[in-house]
Amino acid sequence: MIITNAHYTGVYPTDLIANGGLLGDVLFFAVSGYCLANIKLPFIKWFAKRVLRIYPPVIIITALYAVLGFYKFSDIWGFLRLFFYPTYYHFVASILVLYIPFYFVMKFEVLRTRIPLVLLGTLSLELVAYFTVFDRTTYHIDDVYSPMIRFLFFAAMLIGAYVKQNDLKFRTKNRVINIIVTFVLCIIYFCSKMLFVKFSDVLWISNLQILNQFVLLALLYFVFVMFAGLDSKLERLPKWIKAVITFISNMTLEIYLVQYVLIPLLNIGPFPVNWLIITAGVTVAAYALHFVSGKAIGGIEKLTGISKK
Repeated sequence: MIITNAHYTGVYPTDLIANGGLLGDVLFFAVSGYCLANIKLPFIKWFAKRVLRIYPPVIIITALYAVLGFYKFSDIWGFLRLFFYPTYYHFVASILVLYIPFYFVMKFEVLRTRIPLVLLGTLSLELVAYFTVFDRTTYHIDDVYSPMIRFLFFAAMLIGAYVKQNDLKFRTKNRVINIIVTFVLCIIYFCSKMLFVKFSDVLWISNLQILNQFVLLALLYFVFVMFAGLDSKLERLPKWIKAVITFISNMTLEIYLVQYVLIPLLNIGPFPVNWLIITAGVTVAAYALHFVSGKAIGGIEKLTGISKK
């Protein structure tokens, strides 16, 4: 929802509301790390399951948008880039690459039991790249199509896996301090991002832009800890609220895939009419894609014996 909201440029009375996309991205990768922390399978079978979950909806929606004229390619290389790698969807390209190091970190005990050290090593490599090859003259540390962003996304996966490993340490231990720290870090993150964007032409400020990522990772950690601590309260939510959450959660990938074309296409009328039209359109299209791709995945499972779960 945060990622989609960040793409609602031109929808709200001010585009300041259409913000928070990078926070949504790192949450997406952290949830992936959390859910995939317990790896038991050999690499080929494990990776095949991940591909099976991702590629059918990607190929279906990309083919549909290409037929309708929204996506175009002129040669075989354009076709491969459009449908297979890297695709129009930066999340797909990044997660497929990051699945590989994540698998080996979680598979080997010497790394799995030392996730904080692996995280430190990841951030150290990012710093080396930052001070050697990264262009620090303008603010673009959060460019999701830059290879540099994958350090951040991999760090998010590691944080998710660490919280999963220490589940009992955080769950239902609701501490007010965690809520306060989360709120403060959220303010610091968005204010620092606005500062770097506004004064990106000031070299000494631009040189410090990587600090924004470190604040974001700290915010990510405390978001997880805060909600883990609230788990017992969340479990008591009314059934209809849980049903809505489950409905949205089951098709987050499909929401992500359909939105790029639909948001500008359905931006009709004044706010909030345009917001309602876009949100309804994205939801219906995502559900349709989820249903169709689910059927396709089921067929592939029967043919190959690979399970997506």
